[in-house]
Formats: sequence, structure tokens, C-alpha cells
Amino acid sequence: MADSADIETPTNFYDPKPTLEYASRVGLQAAAVGTFVSTIQNALSNHSRGAMGFLTRTGGTIGFFGAMGFTFAFTESFVANTRQKDDPINGASGACAAGFLAGLRSRSLPMAVGGCVVLGAVMGTYDYAGRLVPEPGLTMEEKRKRFFKPGTPIPELPTASE
Repeated sequence: MADSADIETPTNFYDPKPTLEYASRVGLQAAAVGTFVSTIQNALSNHSRGAMGFLTRTGGTIGFFGAMGFTFAFTESFVANTRQKDDPINGASGACAAGFLAGLRSRSLPMAVGGCVVLGAVMGTYDYAGRLVPEPGLTMEEKRKRFFKPGTPIPELPTASE
């Protein structure tokens, strides 16, 4: 009789992602980065609007970053949930959508298609070379054991009390 520890999950197991929750969280994080960029733009430019210029003068940067982050995350998780796979194609499609949005901001269809191709290729390559997010649920000890070759002795480090 097999132990429950001997039973492995199938290789084609897929855990669906909550699309709107994930997209909203990434969109807010991207908007925070946009706030930082807008603040830097405001500080380095010469104008008479004062400190609130990061909202009134360059505030569109905040919304643009938030929209790109939301678009990327929404498309990535939507494609992953539709395909029932977690692979680099999901990241490439999300980056393609965000790049297309960036090209639309410049009001140029060739720029939109170019942004889609470039960002999609870069993100797909990045995901293919090494996964963007670490595997959930692994402890530091499990990550360390996976990193080192099997059979390689791991030296014990002295503790602070020694």
C-alpha cells in the first residue's frame, strides 16, 4: 500500500489564479512605482507648480504605470487560466498587451505593435530562462536542498552563541 508521501501530484496539475485580485494588486504596485517616477520627473523639471506638480503636472505617469501593470497581470493570469498551463507564453502575452498599451499612448499603431513584439519577446525569454516568481510554499531549507547537487555536503555554520 502506498503512503500519502509517495503519491506525487501529476505533472499537468494547474492551480487557477484569481485574475482580478492579482491584476489589482499588481496595478496598485505599478501605480506606486509610477508615483515615484512622477515625483522624480517633477523634481527634475523647471516649473512653478510646486510639490503638488507630481499630481497635477506629471500625474498621468501614475495612471499609465498602473494601467500597464494591471493590463500585464490581467492578461497573464487570464491566458494562464484559459490554457490551464503555467509557462512563459503567459508572461509573453501579458507583456505584449502592456507593450501594445504603451504604443497606444504614443498614438502610433506601429509603435504599439513594436512594443508588443519587443516586450513580449523580452518577457517570454526572461520567463523561459528562469521563472519570474519563485515556487510557492517552499521553505528556505527546501530551496537550498534543490539548489545544491545531491550528495554535496553542506557545511554547518557556527551559531552566534559559539
